[in-house]
Amino acid sequence: MRPFSIKTKLGTLVVVSVFITTGLLMIAVRTATELRFITVFSVIATLLITQFVAHSLTSPLDEMNTVARSISHGDYTRRVRGHDRGDELGDLATTINRMADDLEAQDRQRKELVANVSHELRTPIAGLRAVLENVVDGVSAADPETMRTALKQTERLGRLVETLLDLSRLDNGVVPLKARRFEVWPYLSGVLKEANMVSSARGGIASGSGSHTRTDVHLHLDVWPPELTAHADPERIHQVVANLIDNAVKHSPPHGRVTVRARRGTGPESLTLEVTDEGPGIPESEWHRVFERFNRGPYTDPAAGPASTAQAAPAGKPPGGQGSDGGTGLGLAIARWAVELHRGRIGVAESSRGCRIQVLLPGLFRGPG
Repeated sequence: MRPFSIKTKLGTLVVVSVFITTGLLMIAVRTATELRFITVFSVIATLLITQFVAHSLTSPLDEMNTVARSISHGDYTRRVRGHDRGDELGDLATTINRMADDLEAQDRQRKELVANVSHELRTPIAGLRAVLENVVDGVSAADPETMRTALKQTERLGRLVETLLDLSRLDNGVVPLKARRFEVWPYLSGVLKEANMVSSARGGIASGSGSHTRTDVHLHLDVWPPELTAHADPERIHQVVANLIDNAVKHSPPHGRVTVRARRGTGPESLTLEVTDEGPGIPESEWHRVFERFNRGPYTDPAAGPASTAQAAPAGKPPGGQGSDGGTGLGLAIARWAVELHRGRIGVAESSRGCRIQVLLPGLFRGPG
């Protein structure tokens, strides 16, 4: 039994009450005091001690009840004090606070999931809209190649929608990876083709993380050796590369160049990916904030001057504020999420010019799920 447990306190209360009553009775016998006075004093002393002990027990329970009621109404910011008590109520307070932390984290993850899904649905919808508008306006013919491009975007949109049916795994923190071996050159060529199609769409069609029209930025692919292969989930890697390209294109200077470079990693079927641009880059002091969710750098019109590829925005900056490009600030956060699913690493690397984002994929490994 713990020295400060509720059982100990109640036992002490009984023992003290008995001692007080016995002591007063002994005093009454020796001093010939009337028994009724001794009884009154004994009851008063016992009630005072009981009230003190009861208050120390019921006051935390009242606070816990208030916090629990707030949590049931969706307020996960309230916490119970007294978690450092040495009794069962301290344990209960710790449990309630931990429950509130878990519920707050789940609520935040739910909101982030909705934002992530909305963000990812933009790209295939924008690409499909671009193809259909070109066909309707007579810019492109409805030939098999154009229809295959539209079909590919529709299929990707369908796959994204299917991921919503796997919420049970997401709730458990496990997302299945469908890793397979693929050739890097044709795969990345397809990603760059889709990126070109979206960025060249007229009317400022929304891209993966913003709304902009950039037809002046050149995308360059550098894969060596040409027969390079990798082992990963192509759909997740598509999220990574597409978001990195979109971010780099958006902040590139006029007539800039964005390079996607792929090299063999250190392990079997491993891969090193790099996306570089020619912007002013990111201050090293901000590297650790680049991949935070909803972290959006100030956007400058490329025609007016270059902007950093992903400068960190001030904490708490609301969406759509001054300097915003209208994006959600989730592109790089989603890229990090997809890379970490592969147990890989992503970060800003040193570069003599512009910004260089490096992705390291381990290759053959046992993925989650």
